[in-house]
Amino acid sequence: MGRPSQVDDKRKELIPMVARAFADLSYRRVTTAELASRCGVMENVLYRMWRDKKAMFIASIDWVYERATAAWKEAMAKDAPGTPAERMLAYESKHIGEFGHMRILFAGLSETDDPEIRQALADMYRKYHAFVLEQVDAHRTIGGKSRTLDHSLAAWAFIGLGTMATIALELDLLGDRTRQGLMKEIGACLLREIADE
Repeated sequence: MGRPSQVDDKRKELIPMVARAFADLSYRRVTTAELASRCGVMENVLYRMWRDKKAMFIASIDWVYERATAAWKEAMAKDAPGTPAERMLAYESKHIGEFGHMRILFAGLSETDDPEIRQALADMYRKYHAFVLEQVDAHRTIGGKSRTLDHSLAAWAFIGLGTMATIALELDLLGDRTRQGLMKEIGACLLREIADE
């Protein structure tokens, strides 16, 4: 077996800092000089990892997905009450938006005139949907009977609920308790509609 690539290791080390810069400043406002400064490296080091700023941004979109699903998997693996889907929802109700990573996705939406960024966002949301759908399908099996709510639409509804809760956080529309209640209560309603419990 070959050794792991030093470039891959360095990318993994730098991507959290690159993503944080995009989350803080957005795609258009961040410069490669700012990215390098935040990473504590020279710009040419970043260009050895990624071909350009857009590639760094697309890598940040992928990183947001990886971070979210890693946190969900950890929450679902815990020995706690409920199905994995219920544990994932409980985790999200307490932690949604706390790191500001979704700002990267929101910034990407303003770049939809760029086909590569648009494709990266679409691919990421399809992966989110597939992940959530897997949890929804697993949750459906607990009651033995399928309800009328389409499971694929329910997975999209969870993504929409999370997006709305994040917007509410970013714009200070709802207090923490209300926002958590939105995720927990409306999410629980969706889960009940997915399977008889």
